[in-house]
Amino acid sequence: MQTFLRIGTRGSPLALAQAHETQARLMAAHGMPEQAFEIVVITTSGDRIQDRPLSEAGGKGLFTKEIEEALLERRIDIAVHSSKDMPTQLPDGLELSAFLPREDARDAFIGKAARTIADLPEGAKVGSSSLRRQALIRRMRPDLDVVMFRGNVQTRLRKLDEGVAAGTILAYAGLKRLGLEHVITDLMPLDSFPPAPGQGAIGIESRIGDRDVEAMLTAIHDVPTGQALACERAFLAALDGSCRTPIAGHAVIADNRLVLVGLIISPDGTQSHEIKAEGPADEAACIGDEAARAVRAKAGEDFFDGWA
Repeated sequence: MQTFLRIGTRGSPLALAQAHETQARLMAAHGMPEQAFEIVVITTSGDRIQDRPLSEAGGKGLFTKEIEEALLERRIDIAVHSSKDMPTQLPDGLELSAFLPREDARDAFIGKAARTIADLPEGAKVGSSSLRRQALIRRMRPDLDVVMFRGNVQTRLRKLDEGVAAGTILAYAGLKRLGLEHVITDLMPLDSFPPAPGQGAIGIESRIGDRDVEAMLTAIHDVPTGQALACERAFLAALDGSCRTPIAGHAVIADNRLVLVGLIISPDGTQSHEIKAEGPADEAACIGDEAARAVRAKAGEDFFDGWA
């Protein structure tokens, strides 16, 4: 059978799991066989650069640039991403057109020297490549030695086994999708350790105006997840969020009402400002934008000096 839809993805085990989940949902929604879909693996700059933080190498776009080029050049028909890795500005001609139902957005701690961050010995090393996670760890435990930890999930777990660090923090959703819940020693509370905007949600990118693809994706799009992500991404965009800025944001929808909790925190974890906003779910982007402007005014412009 001829391939009907080409799905672009990174080649990490987690990225492939997300691509296969997208494929399975499309197959079920449209009654199509597996052979109708081709999963196309694309290596990105973020995969190749492992020796320094993303904030120094160019930010979130390093995980999407080559995939988006393939989409624009029609070598693939859709691209499957971890939503938290997506820049707030997309290339001309592309859009985030669908989101799968969101997984649990919490972060998970995997400890070797202790089961929780609170129980780690003084001065213990904790590995993370996320400025948000680094800042939140430092807020909890200023005495810990937070070290840069790059690589896919399996690479980071191997580094733990090798003693590079006493613990690390990874997205609970990713560990669940890989069947690795058993390595988790503690789950981080949403109120004290808020997630990155988009965490836990699989986003699907496509070409604007590609009606056949749009029709296929509409059948698997989860509306509440899309509304929550519209709010969180608007919050991030208004704060000029990137891998260089420690920002958290999480929106929850119930009974067509949206509640957003957002946080900006200094990289050393010593200063932070939180905002809570709510309103109709169909005004999600406006709520996120207004919340960002409110928390920026609360913090003062000098709070952001030196972040970029």
